[in-house]
Amino acid sequence: MKITSLDTVVVDFYRTNLIFIRLGTDEGLTGVAEATLEGQEQAVQGAVAVLADAVLGKDPTRISRTIYELNRDAYWRGGPVSLTALSALEMAMWDVSARALGVPVHRMLGGQVRDRVRAYANGWFSGAWSPEDFAAAAVRTVAQGFRGLKWDPFEAADLSLGPGDLRRMLEPVAAVREAVGDDVELFIEGHGRFDVPTAIQVARGLEPFNPVFFEEPCPPDSIDALIEVRSKSPVPVAAGERWMGRNTFIPALARKAVDYIQPDVTHAGGLLELSFISTLAAAHYVPFAPHNPSGPLSTAATLQLAAALPNFRYLEIMATDVPWRSEISDERLKLTAEGDVLVPDGVGLGVELNFDAIAEHPYTPHPMRIFSDAVADIRPPDARSYFNLERAAVR
Repeated sequence: MKITSLDTVVVDFYRTNLIFIRLGTDEGLTGVAEATLEGQEQAVQGAVAVLADAVLGKDPTRISRTIYELNRDAYWRGGPVSLTALSALEMAMWDVSARALGVPVHRMLGGQVRDRVRAYANGWFSGAWSPEDFAAAAVRTVAQGFRGLKWDPFEAADLSLGPGDLRRMLEPVAAVREAVGDDVELFIEGHGRFDVPTAIQVARGLEPFNPVFFEEPCPPDSIDALIEVRSKSPVPVAAGERWMGRNTFIPALARKAVDYIQPDVTHAGGLLELSFISTLAAAHYVPFAPHNPSGPLSTAATLQLAAALPNFRYLEIMATDVPWRSEISDERLKLTAEGDVLVPDGVGLGVELNFDAIAEHPYTPHPMRIFSDAVADIRPPDARSYFNLERAAVR
């Protein structure tokens, strides 16, 4: 089998644009994967075009060799754009290889450790402003089936906080905890906002609400800063969504910088690289909780890892999405009454794309919202659930 084509397809998704790649072969099999990188869509398309020239004629089932050689031969290595393109190529090769054998990708990664994984919801809070808004949205999301909620309550904060800011920002956290009770897990996102003393102050303020973790409390560029925060934080610390490849994760784990590790399969190197990072984490008894706020193929790839990796702890997933999410693919996810997402058993990554539906939602520029008043505006007013309406049976 030989690779005959590699191209990209872009679809507007309100918060960002999703990038899908298609890997064609001379045997008629097509592999698909996701290369979404917020704010850098056109750069990623260019990086995929460079890879296309390099892989034409290669055997798509020789995944390790191809990815090694492409990385070796690149004079400028790493970086989010190049590694996102390379990660997507790797996942598309896995998709083709598993389709050729008629099995899910997780069968090729060692088989299933589990058939379901605990999920926490992101995006459930879109449009909420007051503590009462957050509490009401949280109650609706728990009624949907989720038993974990993540959000960034820190508005557009940048490095430090003024007098009274933290008290105001923690009011929605208190309102959500009171509304959903102690049995629902809370995950607090920091988006790398704070300098070291402020991050420590915030972590101490979060302690009464017993979050599972405080995510990315300081900018991702300094492991030393993260170590300092974790050493003084009374709540667990998570990080890793903006770390690329093993070379950052190795020292972070060795120096005990995190309690939870969060690589993103679409940025950190693909399925094999995340499997390797999970093994490193397991050697340090650090749970694996990948970053996954993107589309159906990123979720599908992350679920393949959830099936196969023993120390996979949490699946991040969007509670609702644009109305056309259910139209652009045959993704059919099931959420159990216990807040778990079932691992799909389809061939390959288990998702087929509808390119006609994708074409109805072309590329639309979207600015990043992290440091603006629209930070919580990540879903449209008509956002809806895309989970299977038939609640999955408990097994």
